[in-house]
Amino acid sequence: MREAPLRAVILAGGQSRRFGRDKASIPLDGITLLERTFALAAGAGLPTVVAVRPDQLDDPLRVRLPCITDLPGVAGPAAGLLGAHLGLPSSAWLLLACDMPRLDAALLSMLLSGRDPGAAATAFTSPADGRPEPLCAIYEPATLARLAPRAMRQRPPSLRAWLEREPARLLAAPATDVLASANTPGELQRLAGARRAGMARDRTPD
Repeated sequence: MREAPLRAVILAGGQSRRFGRDKASIPLDGITLLERTFALAAGAGLPTVVAVRPDQLDDPLRVRLPCITDLPGVAGPAAGLLGAHLGLPSSAWLLLACDMPRLDAALLSMLLSGRDPGAAATAFTSPADGRPEPLCAIYEPATLARLAPRAMRQRPPSLRAWLEREPARLLAAPATDVLASANTPGELQRLAGARRAGMARDRTPD
């Protein structure tokens, strides 16, 4: 089977209601969460775009990055993923949320090297409940082609439920919370602290 080219799309069109302000613009160690995620994907050698709402296209942060708009009439993360898919339907898409403070190059490399182009998708499973994590996952063109018409006709299923029904390749996440999203300022502080602690351990010689 010929392997579809892989690109990355970063979700940055959410309302951030629980956080109280635009999460994408929150700084973490001198760089915004959105720019940090974009740099990780681009650093892995992937052509990368940011999925935004139409009213965000002139936002000072987002305007500096290549953007596409969410698919109209589709709610949730599927809107950004399918907006990317319909623009380049022959590509596979690495979907990333912009608010995962513990996502790093090593974790991304693990996902990319574990990709199975013959599966519907490749994703990590949560150490907490064993369910797939849909917001750091690779979706192959065939599964997106099945998802798109359903999403446009009716309310789409959650991407997690979709991954559970599809023949996806699932990889074990290396640790709890490495793929957790920061939905509140307190969660961001906790996850950023865990990230820094992990980096400090990695630098400590045996």
